[in-house]
Amino acid sequence: MPAAFVVVPEWQGSVSARAMSHADGAHAISGDLPSAATVLVDVPVEAGDSLGTGVHRYSALRRVGDRTREAMQGLAGTRIAIGGDCGIALASVATAAAGDGDSLAVLWLDAHPDLNSPDTSPSGAFNGMVLRAIAGDGAEGLALRDGERVDPSRLVLGGVRALDEGEEAFIDEHGIAMVDVDRFREPMAIVETILATGASRVYIHVDLDVLDPSAIAGLSYPLPFGADPDDLVSLVRAVVADVPLAGASIAGFAPASPEAALDDLPTILRLIGALASGAR
Repeated sequence: MPAAFVVVPEWQGSVSARAMSHADGAHAISGDLPSAATVLVDVPVEAGDSLGTGVHRYSALRRVGDRTREAMQGLAGTRIAIGGDCGIALASVATAAAGDGDSLAVLWLDAHPDLNSPDTSPSGAFNGMVLRAIAGDGAEGLALRDGERVDPSRLVLGGVRALDEGEEAFIDEHGIAMVDVDRFREPMAIVETILATGASRVYIHVDLDVLDPSAIAGLSYPLPFGADPDDLVSLVRAVVADVPLAGASIAGFAPASPEAALDDLPTILRLIGALASGAR
């Protein structure tokens, strides 16, 4: 069954000066997706309020999450969420888990592990907390619960190049597997790392800042020494060929202008094609 695409132009999870460009990025990508297989989630214009949670724009994030879940539940096939910021992955993973989170591993391909909590985050940005929330730790309504949450032992980080102190502590405490960018050229080793978690399915999240900034310009948090696009595409194709794909997301596209977006779209569409090759 072909992939179904859910476009979520959320920007409220980011505190970057280019935060709202994440919405522009989502819309730019959606123009090249098959219209019959694509749903657009209505994201509120307003920033929202933290409501004392320690998460910036918490109220808007809750609304977007609810709307994303609703949109995904009405679709057949493997759902691929298109952001927007990385916060879109929360509802997407919850839908992919479908009450059986114990069978699911998450391959998180990102320059940052996104494993802060509201207590450890230096910024309050949900963008940097979403994987911790997927593991069940976070603000009320933004942390997955039993049946949806993914145990830290089934998280695999790929391409991480910047960690906060609280994230390092969480990784060390739970022994979370980490794979350097250099090992992207050894995709079968990463497949083995995923299977070693005991999971039978995988969810793949790609934050585009896992790529080297020389390969893509539309990043709000560019970091040097990232992945080569060919290596990343080959890695994704190898993983979905060997491990059933439960769902996926691509986030972090923040183009400076519509014209600049055109330069980056071929790379992004190759990644989407690699993910869609695992749709069942």
